[in-house]
Amino acid sequence: MTMPIPAPERERNPLPRPGVGRYVESSMPPRFPYGSIAAAFVALVFAAGCATSRSGTPANGVHLFETNNVIRVELDGKLFTEYHFRDVTRPFLYPLLGPGGEALTRHWPQEEAPDEEHDHPHHHSLWFAHGDVNGVDLWSESEKAGRTVHQYFLEQKSGADTGVLATRNEWRAKDGKLLGHDERTFTFHRPTGSERVLDCSFTIFASQGEMVLGDTKEGTFAIRIAESMRVMQPKNVPGQGHMLSSRGDKDGEIWGKRAEWVDYTGPVEGHTMGIAILDDPRNPRYPTWWHARDYGLFAANPFGWHDFEKREKGAGDLKIPANGSITFHYRVILHAGDTHQARIAQRFAEYLQEVKGKK
Repeated sequence: MTMPIPAPERERNPLPRPGVGRYVESSMPPRFPYGSIAAAFVALVFAAGCATSRSGTPANGVHLFETNNVIRVELDGKLFTEYHFRDVTRPFLYPLLGPGGEALTRHWPQEEAPDEEHDHPHHHSLWFAHGDVNGVDLWSESEKAGRTVHQYFLEQKSGADTGVLATRNEWRAKDGKLLGHDERTFTFHRPTGSERVLDCSFTIFASQGEMVLGDTKEGTFAIRIAESMRVMQPKNVPGQGHMLSSRGDKDGEIWGKRAEWVDYTGPVEGHTMGIAILDDPRNPRYPTWWHARDYGLFAANPFGWHDFEKREKGAGDLKIPANGSITFHYRVILHAGDTHQARIAQRFAEYLQEVKGKK
């Protein structure tokens, strides 16, 4: 059994938080007008320092460390995302930065930003939650909603090609009643080319008796994409974003349909960017249904049959027997270009081969 990793007693290398938009870290050396010998010495020191990022971690590979009450993830010395787990309704990853440092998820409610809608305050960048767990809402942040509470880290590992963050979390009702728990693992891949790859797995344990993941559209593995990427902008103004599924459905046609993958693309800082979610054939009810909206919600949800297909209420319930568990896996690709340019269909075929090799 993997032993939990306790949180450090004090923060390591506190850093300024990223602001709105592109996050850029300067690599320009300082100037010293003290003569050629001193300048040469400083140049040598600076060259050595270039092998590390501002956090003090090596500039190559995937590095995870705690700072400012989050787990910061750097790819080749540059911020990719941060895992928020303290004093939150549920853990989440924010920001999610694209290949050039572009922010590909909405800033609010984590940060204020101009020209962003303040709808759905429970949409926290990238998260995992469900709206009906034994009748308890763990999706929203309403007065009656429950919480997903971080307990401890199971693994926190940096590496040359991948980094891993694994955690254990309790699922609790509003009154504090324990419903069960999950163990989630995020695998961050060192970037290659114009994409960033993140693998996510979530194992749900019915540790307190039978657990029913109820039939509702409110869930489950979700991302709130950047405002500029929306298919529809506020007041029903058509946007420049688009969605495309593996089944050929587009934009608003995708909601409530099944597909092996969906790619959400649109402009960010003048460039076409995208986020693709790949479902995994090991998942229950593969291929999943999609709770993907034209206003920016982008979620895989295998439970909401009543809403998606107009079946009788409860048809989509999934029961986990007492002391049992189920696991969901997803791959997320943050990429430059549209779906065709990013070769998402090919990336999915490659992913299937990876999964086949793990069986």
